[in-house]
Amino acid sequence: MARRSAPYNRAMSRVVVAEKVAPAGLELLRRAGHEVVDCAGAPRDRLLAELATADALLVRSATKVDAELFAAAPSLTVVGRAGVGVDNVDVPAATARGVLVLNAPTANVVSATEHTFALLFALLRRVPAAAATMADGRWEKSKFVGSELAGKTVGIVGLGQVGSRVAARARAFEARVVAFDPFLPEARAREIGVPLMSLDDLLTGSDIVTLHATAGEKGKALLGAAELARMRPGAILVNVARGSLVDRAALYDALKSGKLSGAALDVFDPEPPAPDDPLFRLPNVVATPHLGASTMEAQERVSLQTVEALLEALSGAGYVPAVNLPFRGPADPSGAAVWMRLAERAARFAAALSGSRIGAVSVETWGLPDDLLRPVAVAAVKGALQSHAPETINYVNAFHAAQGRGVSVSETRHEGAGTYARSIRICLSSGSGPGTTADATLFSETDARVVAVDGLPLEFRPEGTVVYLRNRDVPGVVGSVGTILGDGGVNIADFSLARGEGGRAAAVLAVDSPPSPEVLERLRAAPAVEDVRVVTW
Repeated sequence: MARRSAPYNRAMSRVVVAEKVAPAGLELLRRAGHEVVDCAGAPRDRLLAELATADALLVRSATKVDAELFAAAPSLTVVGRAGVGVDNVDVPAATARGVLVLNAPTANVVSATEHTFALLFALLRRVPAAAATMADGRWEKSKFVGSELAGKTVGIVGLGQVGSRVAARARAFEARVVAFDPFLPEARAREIGVPLMSLDDLLTGSDIVTLHATAGEKGKALLGAAELARMRPGAILVNVARGSLVDRAALYDALKSGKLSGAALDVFDPEPPAPDDPLFRLPNVVATPHLGASTMEAQERVSLQTVEALLEALSGAGYVPAVNLPFRGPADPSGAAVWMRLAERAARFAAALSGSRIGAVSVETWGLPDDLLRPVAVAAVKGALQSHAPETINYVNAFHAAQGRGVSVSETRHEGAGTYARSIRICLSSGSGPGTTADATLFSETDARVVAVDGLPLEFRPEGTVVYLRNRDVPGVVGSVGTILGDGGVNIADFSLARGEGGRAAAVLAVDSPPSPEVLERLRAAPAVEDVRVVTW
């Protein structure tokens, strides 16, 4: 995580532009006094030669920013990717070299919102098929009777930057709007003007379901066969978010059978999909090749956002919108990384336990240097939000994402030691009440442990898969839990128990594999067990 100091204190830097980007961004660079070397369309050997004295590199998606490129650019400190994804950038290699990787994570919000409606109306009014008959010289007006959006119930999955804009525009079309977003505070939902409900209720009660969420853990589809079966007969599905959110085979069956009347799709898993995929031959499917960000306006915003972040980095700003390393200056960079990782994992654990929507994140440190408070806090916010926010959450945009979702963040540093010489406490709450807390520390330079949960002394390593149990403090719980897991083929690697006041108790079990849904149901039904949660890192 080491960072070179040059060229941060230099008035002018040399910026190599590898691909064509909107001119507005390049003009910003020139006005700031930087040298712009335009290599758009040039062969790779010329690009590598120009990088020999480059301080920064600006690319889109075609340039492979790999080990060969880094080797040719000994002075490179910043890579700006004019777009959202950074798949063409070797981010670990960049981090190892101390090179910041920047992107434009919000530049396509409006374009993605509008494309949602472009696809939806094309499907509702049967535009592609009708246009095709006109191109063939046929006038078949009576064949293409469509449907209106007005009066329909639109269920939005994910009320982030795109989802909230979809909600506003859907209301303008006189549609009723509901949403599922398990971690959006109720107060924020009220500000947006959209009632929240469970995913099951949304699926059964919506005429149109539109997805604006992040992909599930390990690629697990949010909507599989069971979820699609719950949807209202004749409903429509729109996906301009991520292809992996929907089980494509199950979607094909639902469309083929008539369970769903149509689907409007812009994203797929994998991309590009197979050209002979039968899904695209169904008459009730409208599909486009991932065009959500493909507007002139979005491309200009991409250019401006990327260059503005790049200018911040070149000027030596302490908080830079980087994909990989947003902080500069900790006295012990490797130590900072360990504490940030611990904070992120502890917060993710607390988020899984929290029964209410997150309205506030509180971070406290004991015995840690002052320059670690902000990195630890940002990592905690990232851990709390990353699995549930519609947008991509990284160390740079974590605070911005929290603000956009109405989540308050507080940071407190205690100079002296607490229960341990050095420790952190993360509390997630709905904005009122005590919330869910996780205390964590390092037993050595790298041995990370969560040491307390909601005040109970539960000690475990936040890694692999753990099962959290909250129960009444009565005999027989440990035995019944062990039997249920053993019968389900789940091996227990470690078991931490704690007892508190008022007959409350809890346990954390490190297991070799996640329990099946059937095993979890048996655990929840066990005598004295009040809650069961599974967390996988």
